[in-house]
Amino acid sequence: MAASGLNTALLVIDMQKDFIYGPMHVKGGEAIVPNVIKAVEVARSRSIPVIWVVREHDPLGRDVELWRRHFYSADKPKPAAKGSVGAELVEGLVIKDDDYKLVKTRFSAFFNTHLHSYLQGAGVNKLVITGVQTPNCIRQTVFDAVALDYHSVTVIVDATAAATPDIHNANMIDMKNIGVGTPTLKEWCKI
Repeated sequence: MAASGLNTALLVIDMQKDFIYGPMHVKGGEAIVPNVIKAVEVARSRSIPVIWVVREHDPLGRDVELWRRHFYSADKPKPAAKGSVGAELVEGLVIKDDDYKLVKTRFSAFFNTHLHSYLQGAGVNKLVITGVQTPNCIRQTVFDAVALDYHSVTVIVDATAAATPDIHNANMIDMKNIGVGTPTLKEWCKI
């Protein structure tokens, strides 16, 4: 955890309308929106770069995991299809000119993306993570960051969410057990 932006980046993962309100609704997602907004504000005030990690899929589902392709057939919702309203960030979250947008098609923000090389080039070795969904995109990104030897990986516990509090808490325990920081937003803001 860091008091300033030196070597730190904030990842905001999948805070898109389809995941917060739409067909891929994460039940705990709506409740964390204010905390994610606050985390972004704090990051910007500390000169911590904000990286928006979003899913954007081909409207025909050609780049979607096999087990999700049924969502992209005719008469289906086509979650996070590129250019759709559902792929947009929720109200209150805005990508600014100095921010960075990274598109992914799988759970981990590192899988088949250039995130690691981007972070290395920016001198980032500490990550702070917010967003949804804890057992999938948050967890996979965190475990990959740990495997890639980031010096510090922090998940803001009340700026991340899962379908249920039990699922969220179990995954937070797993991440904490591998050395990941798990402060509340209030605790992180004081650092």
